[in-house]
Amino acid sequence: MAVALQALPRLARAPLRPLLRGRPGARLASGMALAEQARMLFENTVGAVLPGPMMHRALSLDPSSGHLKVRDRSFQLRQNLYLVGFGKAVLGMAAAAEELLGQHLVQGVISVPKGIRAAVECSGKQEMLLKPHSRVQVFEGAEDNLPDRDSLRAALAIRQLAEGLTADDLLLVLISGGGSALLPAPIPPVTLEEKQTLTKLLAARGATIQELNTIRKALSQLKGGGLAQAAYPAQVVSLILSDVIGDPVEVIASGPTVASVHNVQDCLHILNRYGLRAALPRSVKTVLARADSDPHGPHTCGHVHNVIIGSNALALAEARRQAEALGYRAVVLSAAMQGDVKSVAAFYGLLARVAGAHLAGVSAGEEKQLQEQAAALQLPDLQLEEALEAVKEAGGPICLLAGGEPTVQLQGSGKGGRNQELALRVAAELGPRPPPGAVDVLFLSGGTDGRDGPTEAAGAWVTPEVASQAAAEGLDVATFLARNDSHTFFHRLQGGAHLLYTGLTGTNVMDVHFLFLRPRG
Repeated sequence: MAVALQALPRLARAPLRPLLRGRPGARLASGMALAEQARMLFENTVGAVLPGPMMHRALSLDPSSGHLKVRDRSFQLRQNLYLVGFGKAVLGMAAAAEELLGQHLVQGVISVPKGIRAAVECSGKQEMLLKPHSRVQVFEGAEDNLPDRDSLRAALAIRQLAEGLTADDLLLVLISGGGSALLPAPIPPVTLEEKQTLTKLLAARGATIQELNTIRKALSQLKGGGLAQAAYPAQVVSLILSDVIGDPVEVIASGPTVASVHNVQDCLHILNRYGLRAALPRSVKTVLARADSDPHGPHTCGHVHNVIIGSNALALAEARRQAEALGYRAVVLSAAMQGDVKSVAAFYGLLARVAGAHLAGVSAGEEKQLQEQAAALQLPDLQLEEALEAVKEAGGPICLLAGGEPTVQLQGSGKGGRNQELALRVAAELGPRPPPGAVDVLFLSGGTDGRDGPTEAAGAWVTPEVASQAAAEGLDVATFLARNDSHTFFHRLQGGAHLLYTGLTGTNVMDVHFLFLRPRG
């Protein structure tokens, strides 16, 4: 089996274009506006997981010997290095890789979202663009994150490069979120349209993401270890930027360098469960029958080294370090925050009130409700007890950190994203029942990719006063929530002062949530 590493190395600060002036360590929690601190912390957290810094932490090259070091493994380079990549953050990853590897890189092919080069150039992030005369060929496709003919062409070019490698070659594979849609290569005679139709039917009937991935892998030339198999006998090193809770390498971009553990019977069981086996196109039946009779059985990926170079947990580790530099006692609650946004908001509202009560030295009457709400979320890594203990011990400014990807059930036709929706729902929770005592509270939710839903904002921040401030401006929080219109709400409130704007960041490790509590006086 391929080796998968999940390391949290010592982080080097790599800030985005400054949102605020001043060094974060220069002024402590008591001397800086809470909103300013929150925005600065978000900026520095995202800066830690930008493609350039992550690639530089993962790779090092000894120019004299030609040895490439990837974490704890070393590879000899002698004009034998090739590169492929697919995902929303891969353009910046490839630019950093080519800068690091120079003349050792023979050829590369990457598949990136349509329009990303123009967007990166527009945002002024020249370091994320490949240089003129680059040895890396760029394909843009998968408009609206859906596989299309352009991404199919890219996938076939990637396969062709991989299949031409020898045992003397090294293939560097760059993978990030969105990679699955950018690497569609159905096994003939299945067409792209047939594969898309089948996955849409399964999704419409309630299939889980794991079930969808099982079917995708079975019908793909490159997913489920197919890319690694195509590159054999070359050595393969995959550098993975995770946008999936728990960082399972077999799930990120549908695991092109990880052997699938599923077989044809698993696929047939899923198809039977959703009543689709009888209606399968002949091409799909042919591919499944062929796989079932393969005398070699499932392939392995022993020639692959999978390394997770960026994740939500890594971003939160940097957030904790930065918060502590600002004078806060900082605790990471969870890197697996998920579930319906209403439930997540209710949890944060209760947490703010209970933690605020502890800081104010008054009775926390809602602690049992908080425990029940936490249990309902079923978060595998939740450190609630440790966080509450830290609040009791701190007696001063506290910052509770979390990350993940809650979901929004759309009921209206408004404009927003899950981060702005979560922030607005937390404001609705805190407005009528703010934390007791003289404690300032701020909650921030932001997407590390800089784009929250179909908006230009990355997210938003709120305080318990937001609901009353909105009412004074003629804005009703409940009305905007009913329409899923959080962006319009924040855009109108105080001239958009509560929105987070970073521009396109070029990375994506899901969302981060910060809950600040600071005693007054």
